[in-house]
Amino acid sequence: MRDLIYPPTILTAKTLFRLLGMKFQTSGTEHIPRTGGAILAANHISYVDFIFDGLAAQPSKRLVRFMAKKDAFEHPVSGPLMRGFHHISVDRENGEQSYRDAVDYARNGEIVGIFPEATISRSFEVKELKTGAVRMAAEAGVPLVPMVTWGTQLLKTKDHDADLWGRGKTIALHVGAPLEVTGADPVAETQQLRDAMSALLDHAIAEYPISPEGQWWAPARHGGTAPTPEEAKRLDAEELAARAARRAAKES
Repeated sequence: MRDLIYPPTILTAKTLFRLLGMKFQTSGTEHIPRTGGAILAANHISYVDFIFDGLAAQPSKRLVRFMAKKDAFEHPVSGPLMRGFHHISVDRENGEQSYRDAVDYARNGEIVGIFPEATISRSFEVKELKTGAVRMAAEAGVPLVPMVTWGTQLLKTKDHDADLWGRGKTIALHVGAPLEVTGADPVAETQQLRDAMSALLDHAIAEYPISPEGQWWAPARHGGTAPTPEEAKRLDAEELAARAARRAAKES
């Protein structure tokens, strides 16, 4: 797979991050294999997570092929980049094809990045996970690598103003030990993945240079003022209902 624009784009991004005074905390990056395929399962707290998650694979000299909504591939600006990076388009009307593409990528030695929560977590906790990451890793015969990102919610997330430049912000990337999954019990193995991601999240919050106490961007469980998982679930349901109503109004 030829990568003509992915490596120079990463180099440009790193230069920009330095100019903006952004800082990075990392741990466990050695867990991302230097050769062979893997499924990299990450939490989802921001619209820009995928921009930073791939940096966790840089110490292993690997590129991550992220699964992303097809809208990004159809956009006149992001589309050429997404295709040039060889990311994987996800069409929710035809999810089986994107699943098959991801399995093929991993089986052929690529690192596939996936957000098993499917949507951004308003509580900033790890939400309930879809079983797709476990099933992909098992079918492709590759390790399942858990990771979490922290700090990206300060740049752009749901229900809050964006600060895309992120001057002086700290972004944390923490990677856990690979999980060997069989797919025999996807639900149980997905819970194992969620437990690993939750432990990494607690570590990320504990190591972060700003205390979570009273912060809108921190989970209630850690003293922050973000919605609890139950409140976030209600907000997600209201958002889906409003979206469905708008779609119905357009079609009427």
